[in-house]
Amino acid sequence: MKPELVALTSFYGPTLAALERDYVLHKLWEAKDPPAMLNRIAPNVRGAVTTGLAGYSRKHLEALPKLEIVSCFGTAHGTLDLAAARERGIVVTNTPDWTVDAVADLGVGLLIAVMRRIGEADRYIRAGKWPSGPFPMTSDLHGKTCGIMGYGGIGSAVAKRVTAFGMSVCYHGPREKPGVPYPYYADLATMAADVDCLVVTCPDTPATRGSVDARILDALGPDGFVVNVARGAIVDEAALLAALKERRIAGAGLEVFWDEPRVPAELFPLENVVLAPHMGSSTREIREHRSKLLQQNLRAHFAGEIVPNRLA
Repeated sequence: MKPELVALTSFYGPTLAALERDYVLHKLWEAKDPPAMLNRIAPNVRGAVTTGLAGYSRKHLEALPKLEIVSCFGTAHGTLDLAAARERGIVVTNTPDWTVDAVADLGVGLLIAVMRRIGEADRYIRAGKWPSGPFPMTSDLHGKTCGIMGYGGIGSAVAKRVTAFGMSVCYHGPREKPGVPYPYYADLATMAADVDCLVVTCPDTPATRGSVDARILDALGPDGFVVNVARGAIVDEAALLAALKERRIAGAGLEVFWDEPRVPAELFPLENVVLAPHMGSSTREIREHRSKLLQQNLRAHFAGEIVPNRLA
């Protein structure tokens, strides 16, 4: 008999199709009454699958007394209650992968798009405006200074890419990092005043949440650009909207938002912002790799073998 799994959220379609082939799969997000569905399937469910963003809660575990394993598609973002799983002896797995380069690529792509006004230029041509006159001037990347907020894996990958475009780099974080060849700023506002663009790549923590506020945006100034590929909550959304509308900054490239997938409608008519639907790690290569690892983790567990990507 096939083991029964519950998918706590929707994710990569081909992976879900493979799970439906190999297991009895219950899709919690399709239920009109999810708690009632959990109560109904609880006696038989041995595994759960989720994503790094959605995770699971202690309540999920408590609702599933026969649960043996939670397999996470992607890496955790503080959303997996490992302590609760350990109390029950429930195995928790993830799928470590190479999102750093993909997110850095998108971050630099957003920077190019907003500084060179690529999206706006596309709309200009499609609207038939070019015969009426030339498109407005844009901004060079070469010779500009890029300030990186959060010099971790993604931040360092962004630095490597923008230097190839002839940009200077500096960075801000909680502490100076040994061996980094770029200037360090302990104060974010001071760095913002000294750079042409600010790229946000830091984790969402109590210290960083809302830290890119009106003061930072005003320090960046009317010729400055901001790109956020970290988490939406790091940038004060109301302050950013005001700064964009009032042209107190030149533009923004946003891949993340406060209340995804609900994006403020006030952003839609603004020409000085480029929007992307949290797609930094959404490449076929990464999704296929995650799918392979997730299925390997489940197969190993139900075969009584060592689970390769175990967190708890």
